[in-house]
Amino acid sequence: MTPHPQQSEPQPPSRRKFVGGAAAAVGAATLTGVGIGASTPAQARPVTGRVTTSASGASCTAVPNKYDAPFEVCDDELFVFMANYKPFEYPGFFDTVVGDAMRAAFPGLKIKAVAWDQPVRYEDLDKAGVVPDIILEDPRRRIDRDLEPRGWTRDLTDDLRATGIDIGSLNPGAVAQIKARSDGGLYAVPVFLDEYIMFHNKKVFDKKGLRTPANGVTYDEAFRLAKKLTFEQDLVAYKGYLQHPDMYLEFNQLGLYPFVPGQGGTPAPEDVKVNITSEGWQRLGTNLERFLLHPHNIFTTVDDYLTTGSVAMAVDNLRKLPAYAGSSLYLEEDDADEWGELAKKIDLGITSVPVLGSGDNAVYQPNTIAAFLPPQSSKKAQALQVLKWLVSEEGQTELSRHALKPALRSGAVEAAFGTAIPELDRIDTSAVFWGDNAVVRDYENTEFWDLPLYMVFRQHVLRDGLKVSSALEITEKTDIPAYIKSQVAAGFDW
Repeated sequence: MTPHPQQSEPQPPSRRKFVGGAAAAVGAATLTGVGIGASTPAQARPVTGRVTTSASGASCTAVPNKYDAPFEVCDDELFVFMANYKPFEYPGFFDTVVGDAMRAAFPGLKIKAVAWDQPVRYEDLDKAGVVPDIILEDPRRRIDRDLEPRGWTRDLTDDLRATGIDIGSLNPGAVAQIKARSDGGLYAVPVFLDEYIMFHNKKVFDKKGLRTPANGVTYDEAFRLAKKLTFEQDLVAYKGYLQHPDMYLEFNQLGLYPFVPGQGGTPAPEDVKVNITSEGWQRLGTNLERFLLHPHNIFTTVDDYLTTGSVAMAVDNLRKLPAYAGSSLYLEEDDADEWGELAKKIDLGITSVPVLGSGDNAVYQPNTIAAFLPPQSSKKAQALQVLKWLVSEEGQTELSRHALKPALRSGAVEAAFGTAIPELDRIDTSAVFWGDNAVVRDYENTEFWDLPLYMVFRQHVLRDGLKVSSALEITEKTDIPAYIKSQVAAGFDW
């Protein structure tokens, strides 16, 4: 499941080198009033992995993998598979932030939680005929790439209603994002957001005697600050502002979707229509262009905020906040000393992503991790109860305590944010919940492709020297059609 290199979200540099890399029934029934007897599985791929019997009598299927590491899934386990949120890969992370509390809520339910590539991937599970009971995954990009082609998606609308899961209490932008890719239904439920926020380094502001920005800062205000904070001193180049242009367009704050709604059904690749030259897209392009072209404010990577210590403001993922603050939960053990030394160069603070205009409160579209319940699972009822707990105030509070932005809109849940991360005690984290995530619109009857929006700024503006209006036009008329054609020729159909 290696992300497409052109469209995957940029990863931080290597942490080492910094180079640009059944009492379960009792527990659940108590919570929900609904029994969790085993469900009849949907038709699944035949099991092809070697099947053995555990000491408890459970049937266990071995899953071969490229590491030749022993791995099996037993039929008495609720199998949770996690992907596309880097901290899931850190030892103990899942258990600490939610797994231990989940097992306490369902004391008789054996829960096996595994992150992608540790040691298995989607293709390994698929070949072995093993399907997870719950998948925690990025719905925006991965429904069409990984889950739907395997038949691992189903419309949860009726089951959620019957189970009492209130979608209306969850982040509207995250719900809309999932609906945009669910073919008229709802394939998943948002669990948490890896929100985008703006980091600032007070040490750089102090060099110019300027105040750090407040939540709700506009791009105009941020640009005025960026110009003052882009300077050279003692042979050190200070940059005022860094924001990754790909993510800026992908998660744009106008809720614009690059696809033109169709007449219904699934359009053929040659019928996929896009529009990134409308007035709204032009506004977005012009807004960011000035930051990228300001003399000496050269875009490199937002990771420079930490690695150089000479960047005043940088828009980046929330997961970086506890890592930059020094939380061992968000750091690999071998990296703690190196990151600690780098952090001495910054005076860490955050504010909201700048808004497009005075009075606006739309931040990025949500960077969502959602729960999918594949139809082939033989534990659909149990999975639904676990999902209900995950998005309950109890489950969401656990996530929030450990510095994940919860999907549930609740004052109590928000108040718990970061309280289990002592390194955040001195940091104002109000930016995490400031404003509303932009809601995607005009997505009906579209088929999703990972479009090469990176061409707009990183190729045509920053390398070719085109105006952003021209860059949008050539990307829409030339680059995107050529990309889709090349993907079809390679045998892909997203």
